[in-house]
Amino acid sequence: MNRIISYRGKIGDGEQDTIPLHTNDGKTGYKIVKFQCMLTGFENAEMVVKIYKVKQAATSHTVDFEDVTLLAAALVSGSASAEIYPEDQTIIFDNQIFNQDIYITGDKNSTANDVNYYIELEQVKLTEDQALVAIVKNLRNEQ
Repeated sequence: MNRIISYRGKIGDGEQDTIPLHTNDGKTGYKIVKFQCMLTGFENAEMVVKIYKVKQAATSHTVDFEDVTLLAAALVSGSASAEIYPEDQTIIFDNQIFNQDIYITGDKNSTANDVNYYIELEQVKLTEDQALVAIVKNLRNEQ
């Protein structure tokens, strides 16, 4: 069985975190197996948290599934009146294998504090050909 590694953090509005995954030979690939987000407490909040294969010039709360660099997206909303409007989240992630760094962005539509995120990645051993293809795809996406 392949190894599962996890990352967790907190992202705020307009922020971008980097998860360093690149290796010298590129023969270690990853795929997302779990992505969860959670508000920091009972609050009025709406935040979009996304994971990309390439660094983003700016954050956005618009989700576009036609963007080939998008790996995952989460929409998290909640209310200070949790008994009336409970926390809600929609999370979707792709089954792609990648071997370079990934980037997490946060962007709010209204008021929001930081949002916690948790990601589990499955490590996948890549052949030399698979590693080269993944690197070339990543380079194309950066242009």
